[in-house]
Amino acid sequence: MGKFIYNDRIRAEFEDRLLAHLQLVITTKLRRGEAFTFMWRNDQSLGDGRQVVWLHPGADLNWQYFGSRQPSLNPAWLDALSHVANSPSGLYVIPEPQGSATRAPSEAME
Repeated sequence: MGKFIYNDRIRAEFEDRLLAHLQLVITTKLRRGEAFTFMWRNDQSLGDGRQVVWLHPGADLNWQYFGSRQPSLNPAWLDALSHVANSPSGLYVIPEPQGSATRAPSEAME
């Protein structure tokens, strides 16, 4: 499990493959100067609530991966997450579309 760290205070764990997709979607929006919300459900040990953060180009973000290999990326999942991030509710985790092809990380960033 990797970690998403916001402003060195808020930490959330995500599976490395999901975290890689979130990182690409988030950094793409922030490079464009777009601010938006990111919401996730907390772990049961934290009360099963949800966490919402306001992401903006000046936010201090950190992604820590458990594994050393960069996961392959699914273009359909990137598109779906990007679509959600551009909605009024902001970015939240959605399941990976089934039957979609994956790409090596370097191909997905082109």
